[in-house]
Amino acid sequence: MITLTLNASSKALGRRVSFNVLLPECKDGSGVPGTPYKTLWLLHGLAGDENSWLMNSSIVRYATEYGIAVVMPNVDRSWYADTAYGAKYFTFLTKELPEICRSAFKGMSEKREDNIVAGLSMGGYGALKAALLCPEMYGYCASLSGSLDITRKNRPYNLDEWKSLFGFDMQSAEELAGGENDLFAKAKRNADDGIPFPKLYLWCGTEDSLIAVNRDFHALLDTLGVEHRYEESEGNHSWRWWDLHIQDALAYLFE
Repeated sequence: MITLTLNASSKALGRRVSFNVLLPECKDGSGVPGTPYKTLWLLHGLAGDENSWLMNSSIVRYATEYGIAVVMPNVDRSWYADTAYGAKYFTFLTKELPEICRSAFKGMSEKREDNIVAGLSMGGYGALKAALLCPEMYGYCASLSGSLDITRKNRPYNLDEWKSLFGFDMQSAEELAGGENDLFAKAKRNADDGIPFPKLYLWCGTEDSLIAVNRDFHALLDTLGVEHRYEESEGNHSWRWWDLHIQDALAYLFE
């Protein structure tokens, strides 16, 4: 597996950005395969960055096992949004970053069935948001301990931070209910409109404060008749469990 740290200019963010890339190698060690290969777009949580998965998990080993590329961007505390203050993180993730990577690495397949988006906590939210808003791009999606309710009905939030992300005239996070950032509403609209869902995997630990919202999203998918795998088991909001269950996610997505 080839491991690269890259720096590129981003028009969407108005600055240069760093991200990490893992590339599969030919069996004989002669370089990157020329044939198209699958790519995992792997997203960090609120306190993380582009190095989080590399430093805290064995993602290099798992990517080697499946022969896939992995792209790990840094999106700060953006909640994967095109923010009210002008930095377009969602555009960066779903449009600009794939263009940069596919231009640099010709083997990355553009086919829906060859692209997986996954993440933990805030990144679980971001992965599902990308899959629901750009259904033509991702054939697979996994959320681990996903912080899935952006309206924050049952969790505290910083209103000033939310305003900078989602709209300076906001008076409450609940104003986001029903909009494009509301995964519950977006999933229902996609189902009503007959838009195909990716192959979905969700996991959350029973000792995690986010277990209730994950159960709620699982129940919604069941109600909508959306095929998916939902698992909950012992675990809290920590890397011990995310490293374990990203293996389960990949095993399911590739079965």
